[in-house]
Amino acid sequence: MKLDKFVLAIIITIITSYFVPQFGLDNSKIPLGIISSVGVSLIFFFYGLKLSGEKLKEGLKNWKLHFLIQLSTFLLFPLIVLIFYPFVQNEEAHLLWLAIFFMAALPSTVSSSVVMVSIAKGNIPSAIFNATISGLIGIVVTPLWVGLFTNNANVNFDYTSIYSKLCIEIILPVIIGNILHRFFGKYAIKYNKQLSLFDKSVILLIIYKSFAKSFNEKIFSTVSNLDFILLFTVVISLFFGVYFFIGFVAKKLNFSIEDKITAQFCGTKKSLVHGTVFSKVLFGTSAITGFILLPIMLFHAIQILIISIIAKKAGNRS
Repeated sequence: MKLDKFVLAIIITIITSYFVPQFGLDNSKIPLGIISSVGVSLIFFFYGLKLSGEKLKEGLKNWKLHFLIQLSTFLLFPLIVLIFYPFVQNEEAHLLWLAIFFMAALPSTVSSSVVMVSIAKGNIPSAIFNATISGLIGIVVTPLWVGLFTNNANVNFDYTSIYSKLCIEIILPVIIGNILHRFFGKYAIKYNKQLSLFDKSVILLIIYKSFAKSFNEKIFSTVSNLDFILLFTVVISLFFGVYFFIGFVAKKLNFSIEDKITAQFCGTKKSLVHGTVFSKVLFGTSAITGFILLPIMLFHAIQILIISIIAKKAGNRS
């Protein structure tokens, strides 16, 4: 398997933020904070521009599949991680748990879900519908989940300011983009590859700024090698646990093979795009933001590797 180019770009960005952190600090002459905020708004503007109301209405028909995917994304994932909350004994353990919980509360990713479902010959229209709806639900649900457990993380979590910022930076651009869909939607779809490259560039910018500050304030100095091994083990176990559980439920509900593939692929995905954007909104300029992003970046790499192998195998069926 080839190393995903975006994963490689993330690794290079993190290394750069370690050796050259000055451009990502608050006192930098380059306003990366403002640039990334504008970039985030543009990401969701183009997201809205590609949203088709007709396709969303059409997608509502397969409600059992949608229900399973959204419950897995926003309820099953967080509840599994929540089981281990009583075992958190100190501030360092709480931060590690919060980072994993933040990942668990994130919505599904759009592009890779649809691409992988397509390779595996699954239900592509339902994949598009669920990935799209998941992003919209996550704008409301993810902050609600995360806000319940931020008291011990030195984060000033004010729901009023959080949702005000979400409305201005995310919801409003989506609405404006969707209003303009009838005029410019076809161009957004035509230049989807270029827009995807823009999305990834903004994400790399946010990652650089987050990790630069974390490295500068030595956030990772408190994290042991054992913690990183534990993090990797938890992330991969969480993925397979949810993947096989969804497969079990899909079988009980007598899903077709196409719907089962779509449920497993979309229900196990977590969006790095939403993760980096939400971390910026929810945790602001806090130095812990880089650490908070570790699980989702690790999960992103794992899900691409594993799902791509499964998708190719499934796509070869007669």
